[in-house]
Amino acid sequence: MERPQFVFVFGTLKKGFPLHRRGLAHAAYLGPYRTARNYPMLVAGPWFAPMMFHEPGSGLRVSGELYEVDPVTLERLDRMESIGKPGNFRRRIRVVPRRHGRSCRAFAYFKARFLAVPVHTGYLRSYEDRRFVPPWRREM
Repeated sequence: MERPQFVFVFGTLKKGFPLHRRGLAHAAYLGPYRTARNYPMLVAGPWFAPMMFHEPGSGLRVSGELYEVDPVTLERLDRMESIGKPGNFRRRIRVVPRRHGRSCRAFAYFKARFLAVPVHTGYLRSYEDRRFVPPWRREM
């Protein structure tokens, strides 16, 4: 039996944001969490995407949501997050519940800084920006 996989989301995959329904609608929501360490997270790029950089110790503790996912959902999220393309990757990080409970290790999606052009915000604790342009609304 496979052990459960946890995914920490901090941006457009959160409830109420454009990619949630396509990515996590059927996943088990485990509650509000935040990163145990500081990470730089900001809004950047031509589509106003939230991006977090794998630079632990820099930036702020980032708030988000924790989900338990099956392998099929994890593969779908990897495609949505462009895993395999330059500058897009996922790593396990420690996350802690916002209120009470146990910390755990969860996958989080990261971008390389070269994708963050132009930068639209400073570092953020919580993503609430509504300017993101989802893939189905982009003109190529």
